[in-house]
Amino acid sequence: MATDLTAPARNRPDVAPIQRRTLRLLFGTQIIGGIGVTIGISVGALLAARVAGTAVAGLAQSAAVVGGALLAVPVTRIMNGRGRRPGLAFAYLAGALGAVLVVLATVSRSVPLLFLGMLLFGGGTAANLQARYAAVDLAEPARRGRQLSLIVWATTIGAVTAPNFAALADRTTSGWGLPALAGPFAFSAAAFVLAAVVLAVLLRPDPLLTARRLAAADTPVAAAVPDVTPPAEAVAAPARTARRGAGMRAAWQVVRARPAARLGIAAVAVGHVVMVAVMSMTPVRLGESHGDADVLRVVGIVLSVHIAGMYALSPVVGWLTDRLGRRAVVLGGVGLLLAACAVAGTAGHDTPLLSVGLALLGLGWSGTMVAGSTLLSESVPAAVRPSVQGFSDLTMGLAGAGAAALSGFVMRAAGYPVLTLLAAIAVVPLVALALRPVPVGAPDEED
Repeated sequence: MATDLTAPARNRPDVAPIQRRTLRLLFGTQIIGGIGVTIGISVGALLAARVAGTAVAGLAQSAAVVGGALLAVPVTRIMNGRGRRPGLAFAYLAGALGAVLVVLATVSRSVPLLFLGMLLFGGGTAANLQARYAAVDLAEPARRGRQLSLIVWATTIGAVTAPNFAALADRTTSGWGLPALAGPFAFSAAAFVLAAVVLAVLLRPDPLLTARRLAAADTPVAAAVPDVTPPAEAVAAPARTARRGAGMRAAWQVVRARPAARLGIAAVAVGHVVMVAVMSMTPVRLGESHGDADVLRVVGIVLSVHIAGMYALSPVVGWLTDRLGRRAVVLGGVGLLLAACAVAGTAGHDTPLLSVGLALLGLGWSGTMVAGSTLLSESVPAAVRPSVQGFSDLTMGLAGAGAAALSGFVMRAAGYPVLTLLAAIAVVPLVALALRPVPVGAPDEED
């Protein structure tokens, strides 16, 4: 059981209806947002190739990833000051503006406008990622992993169905005079606006503000229990952080003082690095053994298996996170990532075996993501939680973008097996951190 001193929802019946309503809203908007993100990304590279040329098509896709990471900074600043509702709405509206700019860039064939649009389009991804944290603001400690994983799983529904709408969106908007491939981004803008409006109108009371209010009310009770009273500096530091606006530097100071928070961020970031590095070069590996006639079909099948591994079993991963503990599931995820690298790296050009490796890669990512995010959320005070969570998403996004960029150079210089070996080596520091002995009496660790 987590010993988070700021948990406001421990067996409080007045919180349960708010949490159920919050989960329903987040589940629905995750589906809508997932459609918005995926329907645009599914044609983003093709559209960028037509506007800017094939050579920079990949950079346009990377711009959306970097944009999602960078937008975590203003989004979490808004959340820290005003709650989840305006922060999530802002992120979705930024994504909608980006989608509109991409459409305008397609019409005008403006490369700078295209890159700006793709950067802002990352707001949709930022909102989807931040929503998982909103799911645990009021969750009971014994159900945090399951409820966070439920929101992660909801994204899958939108992500799986969205590519099937891309052609319909393109045909629909062709009658409006829009160029080919611009239609999906127009639909993305509509989906993001819809998600923003639903959250702005219906996400009341705000789960984060409610959690803070209840945590403040429970503080005298917690202070009266000697076994769970934190050191004076541990209480004062978050308060000072909140007064300074809880920026990324201040969030890092809070994380650095808490071993559980460090492990949570490391699990999320390292798992993402390994997944992105191996997954991004797998289509290139498949292209070495399949001709142009069937390579897209094979890539689609293998990546579908991988995505299923990432999301389909996330509720099970969340259940295991609550039953076995956060650290155990992080280590289990690491084991799956190592197995994935071993299988994929030794598969050669055996496509079924490579598919198994990518499925294991997705499962390993799910373990580190769900357990790491849960551990991070419960290991820091409610006053600074949004800033620390934003810092985690910023770290994860930039690390993933860097892994995607470097993987291409490694693939070209040394080949796919060496890439998987380096990806496996990257998890060694995470193993060491997860196995590190827990200081006795640490208030932010698991018992």
